[in-house]
Amino acid sequence: MLAIFLQTLPFFALIAVGYGAGKTGFFTEEATAYLTKFVFYFALSAMIFRFSANLSLAEIFDWRIAAGYLWGTAFVYGIGMAVGFLRGMNTETAAFEGQVAAIGNTGFLGVPMLALLMGQDAVGPIILVLTIDLVVFSSLIVILVVGSREGRMSLGIFKTVGIGLLKNPMIVSIVGGFMVSATGVPIPEPVNQFLSILGAAATPGALFAIGASLASKSAERLTIAGWLSFCKLVIHPALVAVGVYFLFPADPYKAGVVVAAASLPVAGNVFILAQHYKVAPQRVSAAILISTTISIVTVSFVISQVLV
Repeated sequence: MLAIFLQTLPFFALIAVGYGAGKTGFFTEEATAYLTKFVFYFALSAMIFRFSANLSLAEIFDWRIAAGYLWGTAFVYGIGMAVGFLRGMNTETAAFEGQVAAIGNTGFLGVPMLALLMGQDAVGPIILVLTIDLVVFSSLIVILVVGSREGRMSLGIFKTVGIGLLKNPMIVSIVGGFMVSATGVPIPEPVNQFLSILGAAATPGALFAIGASLASKSAERLTIAGWLSFCKLVIHPALVAVGVYFLFPADPYKAGVVVAAASLPVAGNVFILAQHYKVAPQRVSAAILISTTISIVTVSFVISQVLV
């Protein structure tokens, strides 16, 4: 584990540098927002597009991996919601607790870090996980919250979901990359180099942005945030492991990549959604802060286990 910890340390050190810059005020919240926008819309999108365009759909989609990940993620999502309901939470709040328990920072942390740590063959499974998170579970939270507020399911909800997916640059990058890959025509070398240079900014930019954004997060409601962090860092990868190793036995290497992806801390976009819908943003904020801090150890442990 020590060797893996030392390999992951530089990634978390970049997060710590961003946190220091944000906490001291050297990097303002406005600056962090613009850096995040650059990474989200340009650097990370270029990286994902290049990965997708240079892979075939068969290299990315594996029904066993998809089924195992879906099973484990849906299960922990249900646990998060069930505990919320038992505590007397309404549907909206319980749904966000489920989202926190199940959705990791695959885009900003998983894609750049796991691809470097686990090799280029890890890219396909990581993109599959990212696609499932964005299409299935990001849609689910919108359906649950809007449906709960309206008291019924309507076509308007699905229109909102559809527009949201079409506006997400990660989805656009994945689909665009698949379309280029399907043509069988290689990307011209100047374009490939352009995407490579721009995509190279994704790793340091994303990690710095994560840290800087954590500087504005509060650590309130620690008991609940601690429970949700435990769900995300421990229960989620454990259930995904059951899914990809036992229920839907998949290729061991791909299964390990997906379990490692499931061990990532809570995604920052959950906080953005919580703020947008005004549902427990402090609780989500605290879970992101706690889970990211603890994941320095837990992610290293999980990766060391799946690489055995």
